[in-house]
Amino acid sequence: MSALLLLFVCLVLGVLVRRFAQPPAGIVHGLNWWVLNIALPALVLELIPQLKLDASLWFLVAAMWLTFFGAWLLFAWIGPRLGWSRGRIGALVLVCGLGNTSFMGYPLLQALHGQAGLTLAVVADQLGCFPLLASVGVVVACLYAGRDPDPRRIARRIATFPAFLALVVGIVAGVLGGWPAVLDGVFKPLGDTLTPLALFSVGLQFRLQGGEHQYSAVAWGLGWKLLLAPALCWALGVATGVGGLTLVAGVLQAAMAPMVSATILADEYELDPELANTVLGAGIVLSLLTVPLGNWLLGA
Repeated sequence: MSALLLLFVCLVLGVLVRRFAQPPAGIVHGLNWWVLNIALPALVLELIPQLKLDASLWFLVAAMWLTFFGAWLLFAWIGPRLGWSRGRIGALVLVCGLGNTSFMGYPLLQALHGQAGLTLAVVADQLGCFPLLASVGVVVACLYAGRDPDPRRIARRIATFPAFLALVVGIVAGVLGGWPAVLDGVFKPLGDTLTPLALFSVGLQFRLQGGEHQYSAVAWGLGWKLLLAPALCWALGVATGVGGLTLVAGVLQAAMAPMVSATILADEYELDPELANTVLGAGIVLSLLTVPLGNWLLGA
């Protein structure tokens, strides 16, 4: 309970600071830079060498792929029938196909399942969600914005992302027996900064906007992201014999709020930015209720 309270407090502090204080210009960019380039790689370097390889880990990646491609299939089919523009369809595919599996997924899984849950959350994020954002996510943004994707830029984006490089180094370190204790003592405190700073940053960016013309799209988008996608992932896991914490972590990561970076990508490619930010804000609030509820329904 105290861990969940910490998440809520950090998020609310960000909202209050943005509303009533005068935070320095560029604070969100600075916080996100630290989280993505320092705290997240340190966390990956700390946790991945401790990961015990298991055949069921494929499910963590498959759940992220099912969530994304299921969203693409659903919104590409239903969008034209509801009169949505290509920009609206592309925005929903991005923000409701990609989850907030790091900024919110890490702290929520840690709060609900401790260090073991956090380690599995890292696998789902770094091997599942992030490569999707950097590759197929960019392709979707280009297609629905009428631009041509650049394969070399996509490959470079993945290969040079600090957390992905940390993942590769962490796997090698795990094979060689792990880090010396002195290095673990460095990675852990750096990684511990991720939760408060990430949630504070999300709070600073929190917005709810839009009107009646968005209600249908928001309902379809969050209905998929928070309810239908995790239900399908649960069915996939049960049907293939996945169980225990791996099943729970995969389903909960699929149930996370929409991804902040995917919303930024939608903004960058002018894919209905107003809708993308509305879905993000509403999804963050609702997921603070639906993710713990999903965890309870899973009996975890």
